[in-house]
Amino acid sequence: MANTTTSNPVMIKTSSGGIWQGDNPLSYAFPLLIIQTLLVLFTSRSLTLLLKPLRQPKVIAEILGGILLGPSAIGRNQNFVKWIFPSWSTPILESVASIGLLFFLFLVGVELDLSSIRRSGRKAFTIALAGISLPFIFSVGVTVLIRQAIKGQEKVGFAQCLAFMGVSFSITAFPVLARILAELKLLTTHVGETAIAAAAFNDIAAWILLAFAEALSEGNEGSDNNKTLSLVPIWVLVSGVVFVAFMMLAVRPLMSWVSKKYSSKQQKSMDEVYILLTLGGVMASGFMTDLIGIHSIFGAFIFGLTIPEGSVFAGRLIERIEDFVTGLLLPLYFASSGLKTDVTKIRGVESWALLVLVITTSCVGKIVGTFVVAMLCMIPARDSIVLGVLMNTKGLVELIVLNIGKEKKVLTDEMFAILVMMALVTTFMTTPTIMAIYKSKSPPDISTRTQSSPNLKVTKDKKTQMRILACIHGPASLPSLFNLMNLLNHSPIKLYVMHLVELTDRSSSIMMVRRSRKNGFPLVSRLCRGGPKLHEYPNQTAAACEAYSLVHSQVTVRHTTAVSGLSSMHEDILHVARAKRVSMIILPFMEVSGNGWGGVNQRVLKTAPCSVGMFVDRSFDLRSECNDQLHVAPATNSSNASEPTTTISSRMKKVCVLFCGGPDDRQALELAGRMAHHEHVMVTVMRCYHEHDHERYSCTISIVNEDKPEKELDEAALNELKRRKSAEVELTEKVVDNDIIETVRSIVNNMEYDLVIVGKGHFPLNQTFVDDQAELGPIGGALTSAQHEIACSVLVVQHHAAPLLLPNEDGIVMV
Repeated sequence: MANTTTSNPVMIKTSSGGIWQGDNPLSYAFPLLIIQTLLVLFTSRSLTLLLKPLRQPKVIAEILGGILLGPSAIGRNQNFVKWIFPSWSTPILESVASIGLLFFLFLVGVELDLSSIRRSGRKAFTIALAGISLPFIFSVGVTVLIRQAIKGQEKVGFAQCLAFMGVSFSITAFPVLARILAELKLLTTHVGETAIAAAAFNDIAAWILLAFAEALSEGNEGSDNNKTLSLVPIWVLVSGVVFVAFMMLAVRPLMSWVSKKYSSKQQKSMDEVYILLTLGGVMASGFMTDLIGIHSIFGAFIFGLTIPEGSVFAGRLIERIEDFVTGLLLPLYFASSGLKTDVTKIRGVESWALLVLVITTSCVGKIVGTFVVAMLCMIPARDSIVLGVLMNTKGLVELIVLNIGKEKKVLTDEMFAILVMMALVTTFMTTPTIMAIYKSKSPPDISTRTQSSPNLKVTKDKKTQMRILACIHGPASLPSLFNLMNLLNHSPIKLYVMHLVELTDRSSSIMMVRRSRKNGFPLVSRLCRGGPKLHEYPNQTAAACEAYSLVHSQVTVRHTTAVSGLSSMHEDILHVARAKRVSMIILPFMEVSGNGWGGVNQRVLKTAPCSVGMFVDRSFDLRSECNDQLHVAPATNSSNASEPTTTISSRMKKVCVLFCGGPDDRQALELAGRMAHHEHVMVTVMRCYHEHDHERYSCTISIVNEDKPEKELDEAALNELKRRKSAEVELTEKVVDNDIIETVRSIVNNMEYDLVIVGKGHFPLNQTFVDDQAELGPIGGALTSAQHEIACSVLVVQHHAAPLLLPNEDGIVMV
């Protein structure tokens, strides 16, 4: 039977003439779309903030926001519906939302790493198969019961109803699962890797099942009047298989060629053309699958799989369209879904009992099936339970399936509402359930692990390495960091460079995490020379670290990437510091206020298992010494690859230590003593003290140690430096008045230094300091304040009870 459409005699205009002409903007398509979009974004973002303490994924807030605006809540007000969501605006809203959905599924395909699926082996495949099969089997009994219990559902064919019920029961939301794993810092653990691999298998299977279910639903309407329609599902499936084969065999090699051309330095003028052709390919693929009889998002997803994963081209595509699609257009799809969801359709004890039955059956099938197979694969019981809970995650893909089922009239309004509620409940319970399971796990003993570090033992072996963990925000920080290491490399150093990347709502940050190599908790890649291939930036970091190691034989560099939220980034830093038993952490100071990194630094300073240095980089670039190193090519198989050349600057570098007394300043003094062994470094130690009645007093609080007062410890540290004093060390003394800050600032400004080292320090309570910054202490904050900014870089040191390796003429000593 041919489909007929009834056109609306009322023509809806795009834009109004304005209020001065008596037009109501809400009666016109485009102004109303703007209001709808603003309302959806406000609602979803507000709910996201409310649910953030519960660590729920953003998709929960977006689904709830759609339901809140729909007939279940605010949408029950007829005036609200009449003016904000009139029936004539629904096709417009859904069309815009569908464009966002189309490109989002393209991004999902781009981010899906097919090579990792192939590498995951039989274990992940078996777990995924069990997580699909058992829920699908359970859905058979539920389908029989629902067709009898829900009015109108019996009119739908059993096969069509079972297909959509089975897919909704067995599906796992891959993007939502990745977000939950990242938030819980499980993404690179064994459980996380297994869950991601199994979910990837599940995702592929879900799209196949969805295509099958949609093909079956094509024969749902009009089959009594035209027997040839019974062959429609077969033709749809065959056409779908041919489409996928064409995309993988013909289009994928073409997109690989485009990716290589884009990444090369030739024909840069064509880059924009490649991007536009790819975006056009997304639309064309969607049109082709819609022409076949499968939803257009299937075509966009398959086209995304043709883009080479991990390439610069893939990263640039995501960068171009991700924020616009996920931040603006995708919430509109949840809103349109919410407008179709009427929870009030679930009436009476019988309907609510059906809801409980659907949720219970779905959870039991998914969790039990995954748990049993995981145990058979020799995965521990606790991890097996966690895998089951993780695989039970629903989300956007579930909504897509349900919306298609509703459009095809396979699901009634009541059944649609029940399955949407099931998706919400199962996803909402994932995070708290996993947190409850892992709650009994206690963190490692910080003090024990630190004190037992072998690199902190007293030894005279000159080959003993000083271990330093240096954090950076990007490759631009490496020149200054390497120059700082040059001043310390009198004896061997093992440098761990950690690239800190904030985990945001952008899915590209999830892709970055997934491509990091396994290193257990936290979300860091394996510390190795090769490093992770995370777009183009970490490759630059890897090449620079390898080049520096080749130039400086005494410095061994390993690099890693930590991707985490700012609220828990310090946990990643501290974990690596303990695991690698470093004696100092160097943190970058971000001079832009309000960026959240200050809180990360403060939490590290508060709980660090070793000494910490806050590095304020004011272009601490010793020109020729390190700029050339960043351009040295990594080692290759060529004969001259192991002999890179650099120009070492002979200019004397000036380092100043402001010594006011106390443990932090003594630590700074020891670092300066190490730097003094560099042949091109001149160290000036400026001792600052108060003088009263010819008596000298420390500028800091005299905290008495059990063995010696602080004053005696300060004198002992200075005497040790004097004993080892060389031509490159200058000791001076400066009497300061009550305004310590201004005196110190004038000292630094009157001399041209490359680097100033100060202790974080503790000062008398009656001393008032302006421009104090929590991470830097009073003096460090004053030296780096915007009002009295100095030209040189600053290293602010905080002492820790753990010993620090420092050299003297006899070897390595412990302080």
